[in-house]
Amino acid sequence: MTSTLDTDLTRDAFLGGRLHLWQPRSGYRAGVDPVLLAASVPAQSGESVLDLGCGVGAAALCLGARVPGLDLMGVEQQAEYAALAARNGLPVAVGTVTDLPDEVRCRSFDHVLANPPFFDRKSGREASDAGREVARGLNTPLSDWIKAGAKRLRHKGYLHVIHRAERVPDLLAAAQGRLGSPEIWPISPRVGRAAELVIFRARKDGRANFRLHAPIILHEGAQHLRDADSYAPVIRAVLREGAALGI
Repeated sequence: MTSTLDTDLTRDAFLGGRLHLWQPRSGYRAGVDPVLLAASVPAQSGESVLDLGCGVGAAALCLGARVPGLDLMGVEQQAEYAALAARNGLPVAVGTVTDLPDEVRCRSFDHVLANPPFFDRKSGREASDAGREVARGLNTPLSDWIKAGAKRLRHKGYLHVIHRAERVPDLLAAAQGRLGSPEIWPISPRVGRAAELVIFRARKDGRANFRLHAPIILHEGAQHLRDADSYAPVIRAVLREGAALGI
């Protein structure tokens, strides 16, 4: 993304129109993933939330739309996206997970959210759009994201991450010695299909055993039969009504 003129942007509805976000017309655009991540967080009014790699602010602002009275903060390394997050209403600082800005390093949070890039660029091709590449290509190791999130949590605070299912071993390894009480919710596109994503949650100073939960099913039916919304009722409530996942 090389321009922030309004002609290069769209203002898109989320949560059934309860939230509107400015996004680049081309490049990385927030989709379902940050909405699901936000819906998984059992935050309460008055708590503090840090969104690492916040992009235009979708995850934190979706959470804030559901839970009023949160103290929200975002960090984004791309200045253009950080400016859009600020325009969307999220207090944001420009920085990376390995070099967090001072206004973030001096704080601790009840919840840290992260939707890290999915793809390891050591084995994949770069996207042609620079904004999309930073958002989707993993140049910073996943372990650095977990380390940064764990450091910013206060005692008994929670880290929440959405990522590819094949990265579960990396998530668990990165949390070892930093976070406890790890939990995994697989996200499957349909009944009988393998999970493609997971929601990972762990707790600062947590002591509970690892838990692998039943999968979250996105769509009704065994296969896509027609060009229409086939989301399962619980997912439709999350996406259209701003409901919590209740996990």
